[in-house]
Amino acid sequence: MRYEHDDLSDQPVTPVARTGPVAAPPRPPHRPSSEASSRAPAATQPGDLNSELIDTDIWTDEMVARAGIPVIDVPFVTVGGGIGSFVTADYLRIYGVPATSIAVLSGLDVPWQSYEYLTRVSQVPRGERLRSDSASCPDNIWGFPSYAVREAFTAKSLKGFLDPLWNILTEPILRDYYTPRAGHVFSAMEKEFDRIGLRDRTYKGQVRMVRRRNEGGYYTILTPPAGATRTKRIAFRSLYAHIAIGYPGLRLLSDLQRYREEHRDPSKVVNAYEPHEHVYKQLAIRPGRVLIRGGGIVASRVLQRLIDDRDNLGLQTEIVHVFRTYYAGPHGKNIFNRRPGSHGWAYQGFNYPKSVWGGQLKYKIARLEGAERAQAYEDMGGTNTPYRRNWQKQLSRGRKGGWYRTVQGKVEHLRPAGTRGGVITTLTTAQGQFEEYADFVIDCTGLEADIRESRVLADLLDHGGAGRNPKDRLDVTAAFEVIGTRSRPGRLYASGSSTLGGPFPGIDTFLGLQIAAQEIADDLSKIGFCKKLGPLRSISQWWLWARNKKI
Repeated sequence: MRYEHDDLSDQPVTPVARTGPVAAPPRPPHRPSSEASSRAPAATQPGDLNSELIDTDIWTDEMVARAGIPVIDVPFVTVGGGIGSFVTADYLRIYGVPATSIAVLSGLDVPWQSYEYLTRVSQVPRGERLRSDSASCPDNIWGFPSYAVREAFTAKSLKGFLDPLWNILTEPILRDYYTPRAGHVFSAMEKEFDRIGLRDRTYKGQVRMVRRRNEGGYYTILTPPAGATRTKRIAFRSLYAHIAIGYPGLRLLSDLQRYREEHRDPSKVVNAYEPHEHVYKQLAIRPGRVLIRGGGIVASRVLQRLIDDRDNLGLQTEIVHVFRTYYAGPHGKNIFNRRPGSHGWAYQGFNYPKSVWGGQLKYKIARLEGAERAQAYEDMGGTNTPYRRNWQKQLSRGRKGGWYRTVQGKVEHLRPAGTRGGVITTLTTAQGQFEEYADFVIDCTGLEADIRESRVLADLLDHGGAGRNPKDRLDVTAAFEVIGTRSRPGRLYASGSSTLGGPFPGIDTFLGLQIAAQEIADDLSKIGFCKKLGPLRSISQWWLWARNKKI
C-alpha cells in the first residue's frame, strides 16, 4: 500500500462549511446573462451538458451559454480536494495567491477524508503510525519543525520528550525509522486548512470533466448535490487548472471478483481497503483461520491486528500467508540496488529509496524517457514493507508456535467450503496444486491503478489532448503540466498517483506531493501568476505558520 497518496474519487456546489443551496464565490466577475440563458434550447434539465459540448474538444463561451450552464470565474481551480489539492493550494497561498483566486472542487468534506478512511480500514487508526518520515509534512512546506520534534515538545513526560528525538538521531541503526501517528498528521493538516482559508474555498460536487476553452484556459464542469442548485451543472472557468484525484478505486483480483459474482458472498472474501471489521469480531467469538494475500505495508498491518487480538484477547486464530513472489534473502540486480528480504518479505523503510526525493535517483529518472524510464521504475519498484522489530517478533513467535505459516504460490480459484462455512482456495506451488481452507480471505494487494477508471481522466484522454507515460498514467512534464493539454495562455497540471511513471518518482507520497506542488508554484511564478518564494518571503511566511496566523 502506498499510504502517501491523496484521495480517491471523481469529486461532487456548496462550500464545505455551509449548508443549503450552492453559493458562488463572493462577487464572481462573470455570470451568463439571463438573456443568454433564455436563448438556450430546451433540455431535460436546465443547465445540463448537451451533445454539442460532449462531442466538442475545445469549447467557446457561447457554447456554454447556449447550454444554460452558469459560469463562475476563478483564476485557479484544483480538482479532487484531497491531500494533493490541499498541498498545491497551500503552496500557492504561501507564494502570495489570494484565497479568492482559488477554488477547490471536491466530493470530500476535508482533504484527508479519503486517506483517513483508507488508513482506518487497513488497520492504521489515528493512534497508529503511518509509513512516512518525520520531515514529510503536508501541513508545513518547510518540514521544520518535523513531526518528531513537534511530538517531543508536546509530550507530557520526559520519556515522551526524549523518545522521538532519540529515534530520529539513531534511525535506522539503533531504532526503526521514525514515523508520525496518523492523528497527528490529520490534526496538523486541519489547522493549516483553516489557516490558509481553504475551507471557504471548497465547493462540493462531482467533477464531470475538464475541457479546454477556445479563448484560453479551461472549463471544469461540476454536478452539485441534488437540489442544491437550479441547474444540473455548474461551470468553473479558469486560466489554470490542477487535477489530483488519486486512485480511482479498489482493485479486486480476478479470482476474488469471480468468487463474489458467482456466490454473492462479500463477507468471507474481503479487500483490506474496504470495511472488514466483521472479520475480527467473528474471530473474537470463535477460533478461525485467515488467509492473507500480499506482501506490502497493509499485509503487515493486518497481520499485526490479527496477532495483537490473538495476544490481547487470548484467541486461537491461525494465519496462512500466501506470497506470489517470495523473498528468502537480499535481492536486486546489482550491489547498489539490493533490498533486504526474508521469510517472503521485501524490506524497505519507505515506498521508495530516499534518493528519489532529492538524490541521485531523482536526477537519473528525470533524464530518462520511454522504455528506459519504465525499466528504472521496474528496478526500484515491487511490493515491500518496512522492517519493524515488533512485527518481526510477532511473526517469529507465530512461526515457532505453528499458528502462522507462509506459502509461495499462485491462487487459481476460490469456492465456498460448503457446510464448513468458509472458503477453499486452490493454489499452484512448486510442489504442485493443493487446497487451503480458511474462514476468511483478506486481499492486501492494492488499489486500482488504471486511470481510465476515473471518468475525469478518461475524458481528458479522449478530449483534452492528454496522453500516457511509460507506466500508463498521465504524461506530465518536470513542472507537472499535463502534456498535450495546454490552452494558451492557460495551463493544466496534475499530481499524485495518476502521474506515477513521470520524470519524478515518489509522486504518490506526502513529500512527493509537496515537491510537485513546489514545481507547479514555481512554474506559475515564472509566468506571473504568483510571486517567487525568495528567502525573505519564505522566512516571513514560516513565522506566520509557526504562530498559526491566517494569511
